[in-house]
Amino acid sequence: MAIKFPQQGDILLLNFSPTRGSEQRGKRPALVISPTIYNQKTGLMLACPITTKQKGYPFELTLPKSCSVHGVVLLDQIRSIDWKTRGFSTQDTVPHAWLQKASKLLNLLLP
Repeated sequence: MAIKFPQQGDILLLNFSPTRGSEQRGKRPALVISPTIYNQKTGLMLACPITTKQKGYPFELTLPKSCSVHGVVLLDQIRSIDWKTRGFSTQDTVPHAWLQKASKLLNLLLP
């Protein structure tokens, strides 16, 4: 059986704990932003937590209505996660056009 690995644009259910300060914690959905090949080769991924508590911050991006997961992606809370150790379950995948919008916002943070 082939090993399943996170793909860019997937919405996964992850455990973000342990955390510090105002970082999102606990089991919650997250958007995978790192390239699929990176995730596969390293066993790591870059992900942004998703919350239902929208605060109007500039780097919140509302998930498309077509997604089964609802809320906003916190693009300014990028986390490097060892997905092999923490495990994950895939909940949904965002459309490519929406992922491009997220990438443009990320480019403002990381030019």
